[in-house]
Amino acid sequence: MNIETEFAIIGGGVAGLTAAIGLQQLGREFVVFEKTKELKGIGAGFGLAANAMQALDLLGLKKEVEKIGFYTNSFNILDQHGNILFSPDTQKLSQQYNQDNFTIHRADLHFYLLSKLPSETVFLDKQALRFKQHSKDITVFFRNGSTVNCKYLLIADGVKSPLRQQLLPHSTPRYSGYTCWRATIDNSSIQLDKGSETWGTKGRFGMTPLVGNRIYWYACVNSKANNPVYKDYTVQDLTKQFQDYHAPIPTILSETKDEDLIWNDIIDIKPLSHFAYNNILLLGDAGHATTPNMGQGACQALEDVAVLVDELKDNKPIPEAFRNFEQRRLKRTKYITDTSKRIGEISQWDNPFLVACRNNIMKILPKSVAQAGLTQLLSVDFMKIGK
Repeated sequence: MNIETEFAIIGGGVAGLTAAIGLQQLGREFVVFEKTKELKGIGAGFGLAANAMQALDLLGLKKEVEKIGFYTNSFNILDQHGNILFSPDTQKLSQQYNQDNFTIHRADLHFYLLSKLPSETVFLDKQALRFKQHSKDITVFFRNGSTVNCKYLLIADGVKSPLRQQLLPHSTPRYSGYTCWRATIDNSSIQLDKGSETWGTKGRFGMTPLVGNRIYWYACVNSKANNPVYKDYTVQDLTKQFQDYHAPIPTILSETKDEDLIWNDIIDIKPLSHFAYNNILLLGDAGHATTPNMGQGACQALEDVAVLVDELKDNKPIPEAFRNFEQRRLKRTKYITDTSKRIGEISQWDNPFLVACRNNIMKILPKSVAQAGLTQLLSVDFMKIGK
């Protein structure tokens, strides 16, 4: 099976599906190729901060996404006893965009984005293995033996993208030093109404409400990469790990089933020097995968698409639009990747003395200093950067 198209989008995640919607709005020809047999939105929940909601607004998607997201007006950092270490002023920081903050289940967002695209433009069970550039087009080869010929290639197949690694052989995922469990559970008995993240000597534990009376939670523990000890970890094991942590953490774990658990090591990629390669462009995690410590993975993917659509709408030559996109996105995504990495390193400290020192400093640190990273992230209009 061979397909011909103007734009081939590799990856049916947030970046790929949103890019397809943007191209559809511009009247461009495209096809999306996703390696999984079914789009389930694995990964549980994530945040859509004000900058992400601004990107969705620019794409005409905000109002409908708000209906499937949980409005978030606060998010505290706590110690393992439940004392507040840091309470960022997210409302003040969001005034730049005049947008609210939300949390959303990945599957809910995926299904919504998919509903905006004609079924004939999205192909599943299409794992891209490699590509070959010709004088005027590109051929992408899939595991099942099929191919696509395209004029322009958008690589949006995530942090482990084989196509990015064909372009950049040394750009392999780097391990953060900690591993993570995630789950979504019912909120009927717990009635959680605010999000928080707890930093303790045994690891981090985060929780946030979702629509549909659900809770999304995650737990991060220091470990070597691909640790076989954690491969078969159960809820009982996690309960023992976090037994000294404040309520409602023990209750959340007690209401989680082993089959609810999603486990993976936390990885990112070292910031790249380029996203654009003539008629090829890297988008989302394929270009700038970041650890989740700033809650900006999906947000940056949405920013990517808003900027790309902004460049393409002027009908300039596509390689020029790709180069302009790169100029507008490199510095910002590098800042987020680097800052998120540092936050993860500090939040994962497990030495009791260092943890005590960190916590004491965080309690007395002026809020303006403590949230400097968020200020730099959200106080700048990403659509004006590099223009």
